[in-house]
Amino acid sequence: MNCIVVDDEQTSRNIIIKLCERVKNINVKNEFENALDALKFLDNNDVDFIFLDIHMPQLSGFDFIEHLNKTPKIILTTIDRDLAIKAFEYNSVVDYLGKPFNFPRFVIALEKVKRAIQISAKNQKKLKDNCTKDDLTNEDDLYIHVKNKLIKISIKDIEIIKTHANGVQIVMEDCNYIIKTSLVKILKKLPKAQFIKVHQSYIINLSKIVDIQSTHILINKEEIPISKLNKASLMSRINLM
Repeated sequence: MNCIVVDDEQTSRNIIIKLCERVKNINVKNEFENALDALKFLDNNDVDFIFLDIHMPQLSGFDFIEHLNKTPKIILTTIDRDLAIKAFEYNSVVDYLGKPFNFPRFVIALEKVKRAIQISAKNQKKLKDNCTKDDLTNEDDLYIHVKNKLIKISIKDIEIIKTHANGVQIVMEDCNYIIKTSLVKILKKLPKAQFIKVHQSYIINLSKIVDIQSTHILINKEEIPISKLNKASLMSRINLM
């Protein structure tokens, strides 16, 4: 299994790499002290899982997970054991290792990752075997739960998706919907070429942008904040003269 180590502490990275060397079939492809550099690496490289520190400058471990375009399995590492409950809100998180590490517990975490990867592979194969082209839903549509029924909406008509006290709000030209989900989950259902997360609370449809300012984007008549972290990604996605 291939992995990377993301931790701003050199000592922690060294310890994890040394522990991995003691386990067969574990290959550390790279190490990063900066989560942003790790994200860039993952845009062009595939790994099976990630050792990820929670407390890092610029981008925390939880923020890092939300910015992932792909979803490898994750072993979180931190000295703060009180964050274990929050850690498992993310489907990609398989285990949680408290610092300092010990080898027996480290091996248990790797076994959990191995089982999780095997289960995911079996589920993907089962889905592929059981589905025909006619069984698949139209990828241009999205079905959402509203008042105990499923409503079909056209993905291309979505303008903005933003966090709400009761989940997320889907904003369209003529109507809005509030559904119980998260930005992380709904972003995975949307075409990556058309939608981008520009702020921790906002996803936008690139085709609906009216103009882009230094700190915000205008869609229809609504100003959407854009974080420094996401602005570079946005600018790389638009057809800029």
